[in-house]
Parts: sequence; structure tokens; C-alpha cells
Amino acid sequence: MTATYWQIALDVPLPGPFDYLPPIEFDPAIDPVGRRVLVPWGRSQRIGLVMAVVAHSAVAPERLRAVERLLLDLGALPPSWRALVQFASTYYQVGLGELALPAIPALLRTASAYRALKPRGGGPVERARTAWSLACAEQRSAGALAGATPELTADQALALQALELGAGFRVHLLYGVTGSGKTEVYLRAIDQVLRRDGAAQVLLLVPEIALTPQFVRVLRARFPAWPPAVLHSALPEAERSSAWVAAQEGRARLVVGTRLAVLAPLAHCALIVVDEEHDPSYRQQEGARWSGRDLAVARGRIEAVPVLLGSATPALETWHNAALGRYHRIDLPRRAVARSSLPAVRLLDMGRVRAEEGLAPQAVAAIEARLARGEQSLIFLNRRGYAPVLACQSCGWVSNCPHCSVTLALHGRTESAARQRAWQLICHHCGHADAVPRACPDCGEIDLAPLGRGTQRLEESIAARFASARILRIDRDATRRRGSTEALLDSVRSGEVDILVGTQMMAKGHDFPRLTLVVVLGADLGLHSHDFRAPERLFATLLQVAGRAGRAEHPGEVLIQTRWPTHPLFAALQAQDYQAFARAELRQRQGAQLPPFAFQALLCADATAVATALTFLASAKNLLLRSLGDWLREGPSACGVEPLSTPAILIAEPVPMPMVRLAGRERAQLLLESPSRPLLQAMLGHYLPALRALSLEHSRVHWHLEVDPLAI
Repeated sequence: MTATYWQIALDVPLPGPFDYLPPIEFDPAIDPVGRRVLVPWGRSQRIGLVMAVVAHSAVAPERLRAVERLLLDLGALPPSWRALVQFASTYYQVGLGELALPAIPALLRTASAYRALKPRGGGPVERARTAWSLACAEQRSAGALAGATPELTADQALALQALELGAGFRVHLLYGVTGSGKTEVYLRAIDQVLRRDGAAQVLLLVPEIALTPQFVRVLRARFPAWPPAVLHSALPEAERSSAWVAAQEGRARLVVGTRLAVLAPLAHCALIVVDEEHDPSYRQQEGARWSGRDLAVARGRIEAVPVLLGSATPALETWHNAALGRYHRIDLPRRAVARSSLPAVRLLDMGRVRAEEGLAPQAVAAIEARLARGEQSLIFLNRRGYAPVLACQSCGWVSNCPHCSVTLALHGRTESAARQRAWQLICHHCGHADAVPRACPDCGEIDLAPLGRGTQRLEESIAARFASARILRIDRDATRRRGSTEALLDSVRSGEVDILVGTQMMAKGHDFPRLTLVVVLGADLGLHSHDFRAPERLFATLLQVAGRAGRAEHPGEVLIQTRWPTHPLFAALQAQDYQAFARAELRQRQGAQLPPFAFQALLCADATAVATALTFLASAKNLLLRSLGDWLREGPSACGVEPLSTPAILIAEPVPMPMVRLAGRERAQLLLESPSRPLLQAMLGHYLPALRALSLEHSRVHWHLEVDPLAI
């Protein structure tokens, strides 16, 4: 009988997959591909995933170990899912197991849960099925939560018709102004897909965990017979396992979640929706680096289903793809609510006025007018905490983080008993926390002062200025407890709040009918950044937060405080003309040969000293240069890539990262760039084995590769 070998993906920092012998006791009638297995790894055991069965192995049979158990409590993961993770592994140049295994809930990939032949309580999969059944029964007994389905506007009806939902794979960009009713188009499209096919499943992605509760509420109200399965990283593991198993087995018709959900193994995927597709939160920034939006498009192609990308401020890469005809653009140019229009945007020149606790006199007057009319105001400041830094007035000492190249932000919390504020210095990057010193650590001066303003300090000053107003702050500090975000937002919608203070959590996806004023503080942050994507992110944030105003019948107004009112970005923002902004930005990027007109990869290294990281990157560059000439002459054609005129691939000098020190490690980067995506991909695939060999000589250095990096 011909020997066979199982190729198994494992979550280890090695490329894999790894060859194993089949288990000693194994029914050959069972196809193991796509199933989980318990395997030996060193002196321990791990859960792996069988990716293929092959007739030959590059490893001598006597050196191979046997699989301990084939896990049959869950069906095989579908071929389309395996194709997706294989594509993602290849494109993002990461180990197959590093990407595939973390996509599986921890309870289903923990070896200890499967060491016993008959786990107590029926095992994690059986418990997940039971939990899902109970959750479904609870929702169905609760019944519908909302009223009648709203009538479509003419724009929405045309958009829905243009989607051509039964025509297979196509990427549609639903470009709609804020308040144009993109969500209603999503819901109608979902309804059509689910009713046309009794087994169809829909995947709905949202950028942030804070947005999932409101989408879940809407989905439960609109589709009471089809409880949504929720997937995001903040869920308890048992709840995540329940939703994941229900999706994999096709029992969950609706799957909603953050970027993590794009790797959910849907049995019958029929439609993928990506809300706020421009949002950088779709980028995975730890472990294997990948884009949830881009993988949603790749998944649509693999599954042969339509993909719907929605945004009022599409990513410039998405906009460019639509301009080239690769994506189908559908416009919603008007707001959905009758008599509702886009808010008027005014720029307040902070170089000409004297601010009162951060607010221009015009802003104070506008807030007072809303209070008098019983309307709501949002004051937007994208900086949490009390102040970004604590400083000594005598010697200039500042509260630097001991582990990062940033300052510690001053935070305060009100003690419920004495109603006194307890202070703390916190790093927003590594989480390090210190008590506030009683005196300056350098000179002993007791006069330490907070510099700048965060949302906590803004809330305090607003409460003092508008004593009778009901004020609510919503930021990450105020919403740490599970369910707190939804409760706070409900209080705003019910009219229990007069003035809302918030960060970018409030910039998108929220609909407050009584909110008619938005005041933006710190609008200049990021305006002069070294990052070429900073203007795009700033414009998107400001236009999105401006869109919270005037979404019902009352007109809205947006006041933007800036010291550069003549900047072209603000001119486009005042006109609320995303298309003009996009045209101007794309012209600049084309002239500078930046994405989307070029393709990038970033080799990042970190060590205890930045010199060590730079030395590794210099060696990596030299290694690349030595092999690049020969490869460019022979490699591209062998990989099916058309040769380009020199220079086909640009390699920058290794440099320290903009924020050099992070969590006690010092970081540097090496940028690779090419006008050809296939050429860059082929070169990286050729180069990585040599780079891994080089890293063995630099054991003190950690490194990773980012394909299509968000920042350089």
C-alpha cells in the first residue's frame, strides 16, 4: 500500500506546513483534509489543521512522527476557507498556521481540551452547539424588536437594483454621503439573498467592536427568524466558539463581526458586506499582518459571491479601483431622511480668537443656542485622558514612558465615595502605568502641570461652563465594561444627554436625530504628519464626524477649530466634497509614485537597541541586493511576471521607525517598493527563505514583514 503523509498547519513561527504520518488507528474512508488534529510538537502537544494529503515527503519517514488523534467532533473546514487562508498566507508572506489557527476560537484549538478521549461535558464543540441553540431560542421567544420596514428612497432603490446580487463575484462600492441610508441598502440586499436561497449565509463586517451592538440590534429586529452570530476579539471564548461553530455548520445565516470575522468558515457564503470599508481598523497589526477589507474581496472572488463595500469616504485605493472599472461604483448622493440635508461647515480661525477652555467664543455661543432649543451637541476631540503630558514648570521635566518614545498621558477617575479624582500616568501604547509624582523627579518642584487637553479635561471644563447641561463622555476609558457602550449610546438616543464629548468612536455609524451641532477640537492633528496617508485619514475622520449633525429634520452645523483655515484639505471639507479631495490626493500620489500607483512591503525589526535592529536590516538589504540582480534577470519570467524597466524594485535605506521605542524594544524598518504588485510578490517569495536563514545569525532581533503597510 502506498504511504501517505499529512501536511499540517500549526501556529508556530515557522513557514510550514509540517509533514506527519497518519494516526495508528485511522479509518481510511474518512478524508482528513480540513479537519483538526492533535499532534506531538517537541515535548508537548498542539492542535493543527490538515491542509493536504500527499504521497511523498521531503523528510525521511523514520524522522516523522504520527498524528495522535483526528478530531471528528466538527466537520471539515470547507475548501473555500482553506483556499482563502492559503491565499492570505502567500500574499502576506506569513506562515500558513500563523494565519489559519488564530482564526479558530481558542477553545477549539487548545490541546488540553482534547487529551481525554471523552471530555467532560461533551467537549467544546458540543457545548458550543448547545449554547447556540439556547441563544436562538431566547431570541425567537423575544420576537421582533422594531417597527415596520422603512420605505426606500429613489436613490436607495436604484442602488439595490444596481447590485445584481445573483450575478456572481463583483465588487460594488456603495459611495453614499453620511446619512444617505447605506445600512438600509445592506439590509435589503441581505434580505434578498437569504430569501432566495434557504441555505445562504451573509457576512457583515464592521470596523470596530463598539459598532457591533447596534448592527446586531438592527439585524435581530429585521430578521427575527435568523439570529446573528457575532465574532470579535472581546467576546468570551465560549460565546465566540458558539458563533463560530454555528457559522461553520451553516446554522447561523447571518454572521457579523470585526476583521476577525472575515476568516469565519461559512458553509454557504452568498454575500459579503464591509461597512466603513476605509477604516484602518480593518488592518490586523499584531502577529500575522493582513487587511480584513482586502481579504473580504479575495474571499468574494474565491466564493464567487458579490462583495459590497460601503463608505462616505472610501479608501483612496478603493476609489482608484472604482475609477479604473475594477469595482462597480454606486452612488447615494442625498440623505435618506426627508427635509434632511448635509450640515453647514464653518472654519474657526484659532489664530484670531481667544479660546475659553479650548472652545472658541463662536463654539460656546452655538452650544448655548442648542441648549436653549433642547437640541444636542457633540464636541469631538480625538485624544483620550485628562492631558497628553504632565510637565514641571521649573526644569522642563515631562512624563515620558520608560518603555516607549512617547509621553505618559495624565488620566483621572472619580472615586465614588469621596468624589475625589485619583490620578494616574498611562502609556497609550504599551499600557505602562505610574502614580503621579508628588514633586518633579528631577528638581523636586511641586508645581507640576498638565499640558494640553484630553476628553476627561474637556468634560470637566464643559461641566463647569454649562452647569445645567447633562454631559456624557464616550471614549475607550468610559466604555471598558462589556455592554457599557450600548447603554451610553441609548442614553444619547433617548434624549438624556445635552452635550456629548467623544473621540473617534463617535465619528461613524451613529445616528442621533436630535444632534444638530458638532464642534471639532484639535482638527490640525495629523495635518503635517510625515505619513503620506495622514491627510486621507484626517479628512475621513472629520467628514465622518461632521456627518453626525442634522440627520433628522433639524438642520445641522459643524464648527471646526483650526490654525490653518486656508489649508486645501479644509476647503474640500467645508464643501463636503470627497471627490475633489480624492482627485487632488491621487494626483499627488501619482506624482510621487505612492500607493495605489506603487506597491510596498516593509521589513520591520526590533531589538533592545536600535543599532542592533539597523545592523540586521543592513545585512538583510545587502543579502537582497546580492541576489536581486540575478533574480530580476531570471526569476520574474519563471514566476510568470512580465519584466519591467530598471529599477523594477526600489530598496530604501534602513531607518529607525518614527516611534523608535515601543514596549522596551527599539525599532527600525526597511522599505521595498515596486510599480508591479506581482513582481514584488514574486521577489518576496524568493527572498524570504534566505531572510529566515539570516535571522538565525541575529537571534536578538525580532522581525516581521508587512505587505501593503498602512504607515511607513
